[in-house]
Amino acid sequence: MNPSQTALTDALVAARRGNRTLDATPWLDTLETAAQAYEVQDAVAAALGWFESQPVPRAWKSGGGSRSATLTHAPLPPEGVRQSPADFSDLVFHKPGIEAEIALRLGQDVTPARAATLDHENSAALIDTMAVSVEIVDARWQDLPSTPALLRLADSQVHGALVLGEWKPFAAVDWASQRCETKIGNAEVVVREGTHPLADPAWLLPIWLRHITRNGRTAPAGTVVTTGSWVGVLPCRRGDQVTAEFPGVGAVRLIV
Repeated sequence: MNPSQTALTDALVAARRGNRTLDATPWLDTLETAAQAYEVQDAVAAALGWFESQPVPRAWKSGGGSRSATLTHAPLPPEGVRQSPADFSDLVFHKPGIEAEIALRLGQDVTPARAATLDHENSAALIDTMAVSVEIVDARWQDLPSTPALLRLADSQVHGALVLGEWKPFAAVDWASQRCETKIGNAEVVVREGTHPLADPAWLLPIWLRHITRNGRTAPAGTVVTTGSWVGVLPCRRGDQVTAEFPGVGAVRLIV
């Protein structure tokens, strides 16, 4: 990494350790490429010791706004990945939001050579189970809407925490008609149907797997990826009770 990337890494590590946020202004010209942002991601994780016992992280987020967009990926710190029902009151969030998603789990190891051969048609055969998931989105940036995409990517793609529902065998689903029902606190239930930005959560698999095996590492069976929001980002507050249900697939419950 260059000195600017190292300084950004140090700032993000200090922000996480101090439970505070950063003004993005001094860092606007720090990153020029996604590769540099991923280097900072990895350096922050190493400094915080997130994956010392896991050479390849076992939980990831991946996704994008459409199939024509460049997909982004981030490994998720283990302490924030929990099974439903989950209580996250012990973690610090700044301006949390909720994303209702589908998570997928690898049923077999995927080597770099295998990942290089995958396409959107054959990669779903690698998945053995799926579950409803909710990501708590949270950033180390004070003004997230004005923060450039590469700085968001360097900050673990603004990940806060993840809750996973019951794992069920992966099977063909009519994603175009799949309902998603999300309730936060006393607000009305938010209902969406067929609104996954990639149309099929499994579409991202070959791109994600080539990313996580890019340094010669094998993605082990059991590795989990949450695949993008059906509801955008819904605002929430500390203490809110959240439920997300995908009828026919499952549901999760959590306290922010």
